[in-house]
Amino acid sequence: MIRPGKHANRPLFQTPHEECGVFGVYGHSESANLTYLGLHALQHRGQEGAGICTSDGKQLHIEKAMGLVADIFSEKRLKRLPGYSAIGHNRYSTAGVSALKNVQPIVVNFSLGPMAIAHNGNLINAVSLRSALEEDGAIFQSNSDSEVIVHLTAHSKGGDIHQRIISALNQVKGAYSLLILLEKEMIAIRDPFGVRPLSLGEFDGAHVVASETCAFDLIGAKYIRDVEPGEMLVISERGTESFRAVNSTIKAHCVFELIYFARPDSNIFGGINVNQIRKALGRQLAREARIDADLVIPVPDSGMPAAIGYSEESELPFDLGLIRNHYVGRTFIEPKQSIRHFGVKIKLNPVRQLLAGKRLIAVDDSIVRGTTSKKIVKMLREGGSKEVHMRISSPRTIGPCFYGIDTPTRQELIASSHLNEEIRKYITADSLSYLSIEGLKRVLPSPEDFCYACFDNLYPISFPDEHLHQMELFSV
Repeated sequence: MIRPGKHANRPLFQTPHEECGVFGVYGHSESANLTYLGLHALQHRGQEGAGICTSDGKQLHIEKAMGLVADIFSEKRLKRLPGYSAIGHNRYSTAGVSALKNVQPIVVNFSLGPMAIAHNGNLINAVSLRSALEEDGAIFQSNSDSEVIVHLTAHSKGGDIHQRIISALNQVKGAYSLLILLEKEMIAIRDPFGVRPLSLGEFDGAHVVASETCAFDLIGAKYIRDVEPGEMLVISERGTESFRAVNSTIKAHCVFELIYFARPDSNIFGGINVNQIRKALGRQLAREARIDADLVIPVPDSGMPAAIGYSEESELPFDLGLIRNHYVGRTFIEPKQSIRHFGVKIKLNPVRQLLAGKRLIAVDDSIVRGTTSKKIVKMLREGGSKEVHMRISSPRTIGPCFYGIDTPTRQELIASSHLNEEIRKYITADSLSYLSIEGLKRVLPSPEDFCYACFDNLYPISFPDEHLHQMELFSV
């Protein structure tokens, strides 16, 4: 569901925010514990709430709460989740308010038995579908667009649960990587464009599914393959059965997964290593925007691999000029104006002895509103640097994402309405350069398989006409 305004508790950095992470296990006696570990590895994809649903073959068991995975799932709570199969979800609210009722998995009972669903992505026609369902008598328990899929499944006239799910998916538009848990099956589904990643693995004879392979690494699972765009993979005691749920014509993998969202140690979209791509983006950026300087530093943490690549290509020394405090929560009691630039200082601190008198190249992955970059440049100058040259390892972000990433509205994206020189003056850098779209595509394997809408305004999944204007005004 689309909603206006900003989150009540924005993080201290004004960057794009993670979407959601899903993890599932079928066929293991410790399914809940394994799902807990998988969600812990995927914590970067959502920190507002988490949930785990298990099946013992006869009924579903659900535990979920607001907060971080390690804080929610105590040993006592995990013991309340028996069964050999489980799905879990980390939430960041790209749609629906931040509240416990919107934390997933969503569990429902209908004519064919209980069902739980965990969803990473965003449905761009959720508003019209929800309105039609409500007119037909559906009662929604949450504000999440994911619940639309549940109601469409329940209202479908298909003969079995698989046919009903397929019928529901052929009515929705947008991005979805789904895990569905039934009493005796786990189902993994990916939208026909493959916008969000979803991988299949194996652990100790059990099947595992995750948004990113870093979750497999934590539990020692072996990566098998990606769930294909448009595929519905049914996992049961019969093994795995693959169905074509939705016809897939073109791929539109989210390029921002590689630039910013996915963990550097993950392999996504057919085995692309995120860290290697980010270093390659930094090297390409150095080829396009080289400048004489004394030191290359990253803006932690997401700018780290690109800064290493920039340093390698430019043959300029690399060092950590900004140190990040990793123990700051998502909310913090801010003092009054007595502490200047508190929002950035609480997370970053300059290494003054290193920066003093230096001409710096500061590498970051993106500029969104420009407010954080401005504070970082000021911090570096106050740390004693002689010059600050900002280098961005992605193209100019000019369009919001409607496929499962919480980006600001177009009006809030500084590059959508300002030239590079205007942005440079605003953030007070000595120079500013972005990676070109051509340079980005040169680095990517199979560049035709990616979505670049946030950089070129060419959205691969078209919007319902009646909601296009609304999509422009509101963030998702």
